[in-house]
Amino acid sequence: MSSAHLVEAFLEMMSAERNAAPNTLEAYRRDLTDYAGFLAARGKSAETAGREQVVAYLAFLDGQGLAASSAARRLSALRQFHKFLCADQVRPDDPTRIVASPRRRRPLPKVLGVAEVDRLLATAEAGANAEAPEHKRLAARRLYVLLELLYATGMRVSELVSLRRAAVMRDASYLSITGKGNKERIVPVNDRARDAVRSWVATLPPGPWLFPAGGEDGYLSRQVFARDLKGLAGRAGIASARVAPHVLRHAFASHLLQGGADLRVVQTLLGHADISTTQIYTHVLDEKLRTLVEQHHPLAEKS
Repeated sequence: MSSAHLVEAFLEMMSAERNAAPNTLEAYRRDLTDYAGFLAARGKSAETAGREQVVAYLAFLDGQGLAASSAARRLSALRQFHKFLCADQVRPDDPTRIVASPRRRRPLPKVLGVAEVDRLLATAEAGANAEAPEHKRLAARRLYVLLELLYATGMRVSELVSLRRAAVMRDASYLSITGKGNKERIVPVNDRARDAVRSWVATLPPGPWLFPAGGEDGYLSRQVFARDLKGLAGRAGIASARVAPHVLRHAFASHLLQGGADLRVVQTLLGHADISTTQIYTHVLDEKLRTLVEQHHPLAEKS
């Protein structure tokens, strides 16, 4: 029996025994007809296809740009189809039985370029030094210190705004950060951020928080910082939709890896419990390795 006849038999079963809706049947027909065409082009049919043909079909769908969720739905249709063929003794085995379902790729983090971060920092520093009423100048200085610390350490925004003054260690050269699960990590601070923090601390009234505020928690809220950061982005000529506290954390990690930092070191600095979380940044390493090969491999094309 041809694959087309087998597909029609399967659809009849789905309609009669499972009361599948017309739209569902049409979706199955479309998916299975495409699968049958793929097999036929390779000299195979639904009766003779093996696991390698099923895997090749999924790879074909991926090459066509089909989303992982859509490919997983196609594989579900194939599984039901082949189970039907086994139940009707058309074939003795199910080639989809040990085929892994396509997984959604983790989206790459949004990252600002080094020049864009420099522009943000320069704009924030200019704002902190500009003549303005005292309350506006204080907010501008606070924003500058927050931005310097965020890019220097890659902290989560919740860790940043809730920093205690006691977290500033060794003349502001290190910070003690309490992260998820109350786990503490010590991170170094670069010279620019250290100088900004020292100058900021010298102006603070007595109290436990590095960024005090009048709210219930006693320290600056994440929402206020995010709002101020988007305003800064606009003044720096960067689309505000591209800038958020977490984007600066991504920039910290990506720029470190671009500069040659070890992935395990970045994991420690970010406070990730599992290296797999840090591996979302490996696209940076992949690009760096590709560039190195193109530049240094003896058989690489030279422009």
